[in-house]
Amino acid sequence: MLHNLLARTVAVFALISALLAVAACAEEEKPVLFLGGIPDQDVAVLEARFNLLAEHISEETGVPVRYLPSQSYAALVTGWDNNDVQLAWYGGLTGVQARLAVPGSDAVAQRSTDENFTSVFVAAPDSGISSLADLNGRTFTFGSESSTSGNLMPRYFLGQEGIVPETDFKSVAYSGSHDATWKQVEAGAVEAGALNANVWKTRVEQGDVDTSRVTAFYTSPGYVDYHWVVRPGLDEVYGSGFTQRLVDAVLKLNSANGGRDQEIMNAFQADRFIPTSNENYLPIENIARDLGLISEQ
Repeated sequence: MLHNLLARTVAVFALISALLAVAACAEEEKPVLFLGGIPDQDVAVLEARFNLLAEHISEETGVPVRYLPSQSYAALVTGWDNNDVQLAWYGGLTGVQARLAVPGSDAVAQRSTDENFTSVFVAAPDSGISSLADLNGRTFTFGSESSTSGNLMPRYFLGQEGIVPETDFKSVAYSGSHDATWKQVEAGAVEAGALNANVWKTRVEQGDVDTSRVTAFYTSPGYVDYHWVVRPGLDEVYGSGFTQRLVDAVLKLNSANGGRDQEIMNAFQADRFIPTSNENYLPIENIARDLGLISEQ
């Protein structure tokens, strides 16, 4: 009888210990951190880029990380405002919009090319378009309305030449992404367009573009563009020092390491990321305000 009582006591203690262990594990589990990026290219490119990156960051930080696709540039800014996304790859303009929506958000990393980014203007080789002035009276497409390299800065450089698209072009459209822009010009849907120079260069090198039907005729001066932004308050959710570990995980990537690092950085058309700050994007904010693309805040 004593033996049975002892056995039951041991069993009860074992059950209690197991329940406590489960409770402890539950307390240690962290919520998923969602990362996002502006949908500036084809879906296959975005998925390859961000899913691999999510795996890398999860392994480096010990926190579950998932890629959350966005239907539009504006949707990613809205998602930031709603805390649906905690780490995001923005263009210059959308990054400014996100930081204005959520004070305390920080620009933390960019590629070296983002310090001196450019846009290209494209048209059919036989269109008679060889300068910005030749765009007068033509049909034209920008990328997304919220795109830095596909709308904001092309508008700025057109303005420097005294060109106002809505009055000087035959029509103005928005393709929604850089790939869609050159494809529309290639197909003859519009006579000209403006897009991200990196995307254009990569697609030409990959043989995706029929350069007998669409070619670049103008490359803009440089400006700052893409960058990673982190939300404030992540240390309170994931533990002290987490934000720095997250940033370090991004900055640690180096194509020279080969393997997954190289795959990720190739998808970003760069060798590695470098630190940046909010202050570097003040010129973008000022231009956007002048052009009325962000409201006063």
